[in-house]
Amino acid sequence: MSKYAVIVVDMLVDFVTGSLGCERGRAIIPDLVKLTNAAREHGIPIIYSNDCHLSGLDRELKLWGDHAIKGTPGAEVIPELTPQPCDYVVPKRRYSGFYQTDLQLLLSELGVDTLIITGLHTHMCCRHTAADAYCLGYDIIVPRETTNAFTEEDYISGLKYLKEVYGAEICSLDELIARF
Repeated sequence: MSKYAVIVVDMLVDFVTGSLGCERGRAIIPDLVKLTNAAREHGIPIIYSNDCHLSGLDRELKLWGDHAIKGTPGAEVIPELTPQPCDYVVPKRRYSGFYQTDLQLLLSELGVDTLIITGLHTHMCCRHTAADAYCLGYDIIVPRETTNAFTEEDYISGLKYLKEVYGAEICSLDELIARF
């Protein structure tokens, strides 16, 4: 039997309504609320993998401008998905939730073998997190309604890549919750 963890990638103020706001990111909020509530009810850990950049230093800022700067409101999880005391928050400074963070250690201590990857952006941060997850031996599930990107093309290409390259299971949210 799989031991799941939900990874919520970059559902931050700056990515949803702030400096890099994404209308398509707002569309997935109700389904992410449904997933996180169901996961908590079934004792499945929720881990927020959040950009948390150092002003004037991090490489991503050169490409994307200032966003999710440590200690600013833009670096906070959106209010609808506020982490609960039972949840975990793992800050990151690069696209992948694993790169030089303690995500791998946390997942190991939780005994997790399957990651449910959600959030923004399917073709960037979700993709890079999935790449490292795959290389580390995790199974990957992506409920289609719980991830998105700036464009439909980026979203679809991201899902296709996750499935074809990392063997991610792409499913509906209801199909996934029924397994809990």
